[in-house]
Amino acid sequence: MAPKRRAAGHSQTTPAGNEKLLQSTTTRTVATFLFTLVAAVILGIFLRPTAQPGNSHEDSPHSRLLSEHAFVVRDLPGRGKGAIAARDIQQGELLVREPPLVLLPSAVTASPNQLIVEALSRLSPEGVEIFYNLSYVRVPENLPPAQFAERVPLAIFETNAVAAGSNVGLFPTMARLNHGCSHSFNSVYSWRETEGVLTVHALKAIKKGEELLTAYFDTRRPRHERRQHLKQVYDFHCTCPSCALPDKQSRVSDARLVKMSGLQAKLPSWAEGKLDGRDAIQVVRELWSLGDAEGYTSGRGRLAADAVYVAAAHSDRHGVIGWAELGVKWATYELGGDSELAEELRRTAAEPSSHPMWGRQASMQVGGPDGSATAA
Repeated sequence: MAPKRRAAGHSQTTPAGNEKLLQSTTTRTVATFLFTLVAAVILGIFLRPTAQPGNSHEDSPHSRLLSEHAFVVRDLPGRGKGAIAARDIQQGELLVREPPLVLLPSAVTASPNQLIVEALSRLSPEGVEIFYNLSYVRVPENLPPAQFAERVPLAIFETNAVAAGSNVGLFPTMARLNHGCSHSFNSVYSWRETEGVLTVHALKAIKKGEELLTAYFDTRRPRHERRQHLKQVYDFHCTCPSCALPDKQSRVSDARLVKMSGLQAKLPSWAEGKLDGRDAIQVVRELWSLGDAEGYTSGRGRLAADAVYVAAAHSDRHGVIGWAELGVKWATYELGGDSELAEELRRTAAEPSSHPMWGRQASMQVGGPDGSATAA
């Protein structure tokens, strides 16, 4: 099947957040591929665009059913396609659960383009059609037909693939989620290695008619840097609600986001002995408070787990319980109640001393989420 040329003005819709690359020892085509797919995975929470209901991978009927009930894919004037809530969606609701249409290793010695073509040859006609219906960027429209057809498969994979453990996968259903910065994205995706599927959960409650958005990278940075990155890697100018703020409000938002990024980078210094336990927990509380002010709530399950780590190391039983219970709540929203993180935190809340870091540092009441040294 010949690839469809991208319509003029069709915005690229890439999954973001966990961008990984196929590393290859071949020529310049590979270098371009690496540059595009490389990237920022620290959030652990980001997501991707989605295929039209009924256009999901033939082996993922559950994903197709979820998308039909939760959202539909529509043409958005001047923006290509987007996923629109077909009904009210609850916070933490599972929206997508799908296996990869194409899965490739993150490190390869052959041409990535050839690997993708070989992977396509193993798909059904329906799977091939789904693949070529996805968007792509950076392929000139005036190329001769043969060159155009040769370059499009790699471009589609570059534009839509996300990290899947040690591999890179393309998930057509989640590949229709457009990008939103800071407080604008409302959906997150995560890879489940043991199940071999990618899940998408609603980070926030989403009203019927609202667009489902995810983050293509860690957006805790100023607006001009976010837009520069998105233009350079995904070739679009971001006009999400966060980027569309009036300049004065945007500067306030930028200041919060930059401070959050700095605090996040500061937290690991506890393990280096540069922060004591109470100071480390205070960093977590500041991050939480800034997130509340900004409306940025992604990654809170992992952040609470970091606080559990500190509290357990200092043998603070009540601190462990408080942070673990809070972590279960947020991990359930982002990753699902049956996720490894949620289950791990649930076990720790039930028996704090079972945590592998228990008692590794000097005893100290570092405190729970509410600031109390005896918060449970």
